[in-house]
Amino acid sequence: MLSVVALLSGCIISTTPKDYPVVLLPGQAQTFTISVFPQPAKYAWYVGGNVVPDATGNSFSYMIDDVLLPSDFTIEVRATGLLGTDKYTWNVHYVGTNKLQVSAGADHTVGLKSDGTVVAVGYNGYGQCNVSDWTDITQVSAGYYHTVGLKSDNTVVAMGDNDWGQCNVSGWTGITQVSAGGSHTVGLKSDGTVVAVGKDNYGECNVSDWTGITQVSAGGEHTVGLKSDGTVVAVGDNWAGQCNVNGWTGITQVSAGAGHTVGLKSDNTVVAVGRNYFGQCNVSDWTGITQVSAGGEHTVGLKSDGTVVAVGKDNYGECNVSGWTGITQVSAGYGHTVGLRSDGTVVAVGYNG
Repeated sequence: MLSVVALLSGCIISTTPKDYPVVLLPGQAQTFTISVFPQPAKYAWYVGGNVVPDATGNSFSYMIDDVLLPSDFTIEVRATGLLGTDKYTWNVHYVGTNKLQVSAGADHTVGLKSDGTVVAVGYNGYGQCNVSDWTDITQVSAGYYHTVGLKSDNTVVAMGDNDWGQCNVSGWTGITQVSAGGSHTVGLKSDGTVVAVGKDNYGECNVSDWTGITQVSAGGEHTVGLKSDGTVVAVGDNWAGQCNVNGWTGITQVSAGAGHTVGLKSDNTVVAVGRNYFGQCNVSDWTGITQVSAGGEHTVGLKSDGTVVAVGKDNYGECNVSGWTGITQVSAGYGHTVGLRSDGTVVAVGYNG
């Protein structure tokens, strides 16, 4: 609760979160919310001093982009109501600048090193592991049989299977996040719009009208986008209901699997829709989760204490993560799971053909 003076001179009466400063981890988003009295009110949100055009509600979900922002910045909201204009500013500290990262594909695994170079192991039938000459990379994403990298100048590189044009990203600019799916690739632009190339049999690339997006995830044949207000949009194959996300609210991160979609909520619980033949959507009892990853037929969650949980298909031991500790990021592939440890090393379980 803010002071009585603030209440009398403005309109913001409470804020969430209350921690100061707010600390964000790699792959973690945060929802910022204010309460205003009296109603109605108009809202404007600013990240690093720049207005977010599509953020006009009293709640704003943001996933850090360490390409565009320093490790310390501000998120500010301005509310204009009957008592005038009031504002509140959160100081945000991001602990993952120059972050390491791992990404699991169908049969290969990709790792981003602290110097911006990339390593890869696994099936290389399409050249998806030929990334040793990549430099200045800030994010990687492994698809079924292709690999995508985001460069520090916000352009994109890709290697591997290109039968559907999923590697045709050389003309992309102003990209802040990439996601490689089954046979398509999705890119989030700095203005909150989205681009996509590759297989589009089910409309999984029909994202040209999306706005106000803060994170994207490409699944087997569907694409999911997280909006700045914490809601979610999805396009593509919906045979198992994996695109039935229009009722989700308070979401801070999304992950699209082969036939299911997982969402992390602001209270660190998890929701999921889609194919559940192996129990990959049985996440309703998860708590304290800071990151989620949807794989082929399993789902992995990173807990705030650095341990990991998993549900779903376990034919190859891809869910055998109960002994993992000190994990900072997880990635679920089609039949394997990879975890990045706080010391920069990597652990993996599952199919190792």
